[in-house]
Amino acid sequence: MIEIRNLSKSYSTPQGKFEALRGINLSVGEGEIFGVIGPSGAGKSTLVKCINLLERADSGAILIGGQPLTDLTESALRAQRRRIGMVFQGFNLLARRTVFGNVALPLEIAGVASPEIGARVSRLLELVGLTHLADRYPSQISGGQKQRVGIARALANDPDVLLSDEATSALDPETTQSILALLRDINRQTGVTVVLITHQMEVVRQICTRVAVLDRGEIIELGDTLSVFSSPQHAITRSMVSAVTASDLTAETMIALKSRVSGMRDARPAEPVVLWRLQLSGGDAGTLLSTLARDHGLDVVLVQARVEDIQGVPVGTLFLLAQGSAVALASAFKFVTTHHATVEEVIHEPATA
Repeated sequence: MIEIRNLSKSYSTPQGKFEALRGINLSVGEGEIFGVIGPSGAGKSTLVKCINLLERADSGAILIGGQPLTDLTESALRAQRRRIGMVFQGFNLLARRTVFGNVALPLEIAGVASPEIGARVSRLLELVGLTHLADRYPSQISGGQKQRVGIARALANDPDVLLSDEATSALDPETTQSILALLRDINRQTGVTVVLITHQMEVVRQICTRVAVLDRGEIIELGDTLSVFSSPQHAITRSMVSAVTASDLTAETMIALKSRVSGMRDARPAEPVVLWRLQLSGGDAGTLLSTLARDHGLDVVLVQARVEDIQGVPVGTLFLLAQGSAVALASAFKFVTTHHATVEEVIHEPATA
């Protein structure tokens, strides 16, 4: 659906030339929900502006449905832009127009007949759950409702592509959840291709099938969401993923655990004690723990865990205390590494007898 080929964009600043995008190559499939994420200044907003030609790239090509956009005349470009809906962070609603009027605006500009405008706007307001607010003004509705109006407006011309530029970053967590659920439902019902520009890894985790990570105008990582979350390759990606899935022990907890480990070893001096940090990327944590106890003869205690659902697969961090014979611990360690997890030994208290 969307093909971006060797796209570059720069700006002139008082400090000299600033390269916002450098050689971007990207393909987004029809009907996909695709995430573009990165830190501030990575080039995300510039990329989305280039996709809908609000910004002209210095070089490279953008194709939507096989149609090149970069070489179109202004009149042809206006027609093509109707195939692209845009949802903004700041809503961008007209204060003197009602909810109905805001959604109707793109249709009026396109010259659609009034009876058809009424029918289409009514259908869109029903789709986003705002039929009962059609006569309200933006000042009379909540932030989440304003964003729903923005989504309905973006869908007014039945676009092939829906671009969302930080559409949830100004919303509270509960409202964010409802907007993401709405976007997912719209994607399923209409088949529209969705590109989400965001700095929130939590948004990517919940809704995107694939994700590109941008930094300093370049794509530093690209893949399906599960792969990026479970095995991030770049330091920036690892940092962003860890904010969603990582779990660390505080200094106070470590002090208490070291004392607990020593006590366990003193109670059974012939059996070493370990504290393992497991990075889980699949499988069931509960089943894993019971297998370590039942099949490997270990005493296992779950100290702390943070596991998230990524595209239906559990991904996260577990801290386990385990005690048993050295042979059993070695066998269990090997078992875990072959069952959707990596293991780091944080504490090892050897046997004394």
